[in-house]
Amino acid sequence: MKLAFAATIFSLLLTLPAWAGFEAGTAAYQRGDYGAALRQWLPLAKRGHAGAQKNLAAMYRHGRGVKRNYAEAIKWYRKAAARGNATAQFSLGLMYHEAEGVPQNYAKAAKWYRKAAEQGIALAQFNLGTLYYEGLGVPQNYAEAYKWWAKR
Repeated sequence: MKLAFAATIFSLLLTLPAWAGFEAGTAAYQRGDYGAALRQWLPLAKRGHAGAQKNLAAMYRHGRGVKRNYAEAIKWYRKAAARGNATAQFSLGLMYHEAEGVPQNYAKAAKWYRKAAEQGIALAQFNLGTLYYEGLGVPQNYAEAYKWWAKR
């Protein structure tokens, strides 16, 4: 029992540097020091930190501290989305919905909106409801539209 407890404490201690780097990147980003944010988040993103991946994607999407690069944004959003990051899932849906750096694809938008909507992202619920209402990428279904709109 003591060994299991010690292993748990040790594994938690290993994650502290990652969280410290993530928080340092967040603070840098908030004060507009995008270069410092990038230096903190990029190594974390490469190691699979979903929050850092999502934030790095947003930097590439909006050209903050890096040259705007939709392909890089999509790459990092996909990595974060695959790890269950709801904000990344919503952002992917939005990019497919609005044809931002990718061909417009309502079915893919619906797929990503649904994943984010199921995790409680209100804008994803609204946008998914709208796709059902208009029959874009999904069969038109007013009941399904209202179901998603009512969750907001």
